[in-house]
Amino acid sequence: MAIAFVFLLISKLSNDYKQRIKLQINLANLEEEIIVKQDSSNVIDILVEAKGFALVPYIFSDYKDIDIDSKEDIINRETYFIFDVRKHRYLIEEQLGSSYKLLTISPDTLFLPYSKRASKYIPVVLNSDIEYATGFDIKGNFTFDVDSVKIVGAEDKIQGIKSIQTQPLKLNKVSNLIDEEIDLIELEDIEIFPKEVRVKAEVQRFTEGTIEVPITITGKPEDLNLNYFPKTVTISYYVDLESYSSISVNDFEVQCHYDKDNEGQTYFEPKITKSPNFIKRLSIKQKRVDFIKL
Repeated sequence: MAIAFVFLLISKLSNDYKQRIKLQINLANLEEEIIVKQDSSNVIDILVEAKGFALVPYIFSDYKDIDIDSKEDIINRETYFIFDVRKHRYLIEEQLGSSYKLLTISPDTLFLPYSKRASKYIPVVLNSDIEYATGFDIKGNFTFDVDSVKIVGAEDKIQGIKSIQTQPLKLNKVSNLIDEEIDLIELEDIEIFPKEVRVKAEVQRFTEGTIEVPITITGKPEDLNLNYFPKTVTISYYVDLESYSSISVNDFEVQCHYDKDNEGQTYFEPKITKSPNFIKRLSIKQKRVDFIKL
């Protein structure tokens, strides 16, 4: 009896049947700012003919998703898209598959209403808590694989946002290249594209160095003679080993500014006005330079 039923079922499923199916339009390659209204306006009704086996998936649901390229297959108007259904019948047939014969299709044209949210690009700020191994440090700066990310939402929500932070990047005893993919923080009622970034940084062994740099006096009237001491100051710095041997006194400049309006001035506070950008932790040993007027 059971065998007979199975053969009967197979026989029935081998016959051709007609079935109505609703095609739900999904727009691909859609701009992040656009929200398409999800209602009956983006549904196509079709009548197909197919073997019973092919129609089994539609016993419990007569809906099927169809992907349409919003850049190639859609006409864009200010507040709605136009999809010429009859013209793009071949797209529907391709996605249905060869098991189905498309008999009728309705409507001929779809009008898909949409709304558009505000958007803008903002820079990413790294939130880091990194402990380097003894004698190691980052050379240069952290870099991201994107210059900025796009945020999308209501105008009043995004207008005051100037940047976005990453989730905390916590690393310990770092002595090698940093190359991490890290999520961005979430913003309420705002979408972020992309939602994660890749951060990189070169890490090298560092050492301390010192150098004697002559002082330059600025702001002094030409007819005023000064004698000041010391004539040079000692600058200490922290630099990667690779760059250590290339550093020279010409890479630095230290200035002392004479304030002609300050008659009681008797000393200068030296300031570093030029240094290599790859150097870290600059400091001057001498905090004041005494002078007398001649």
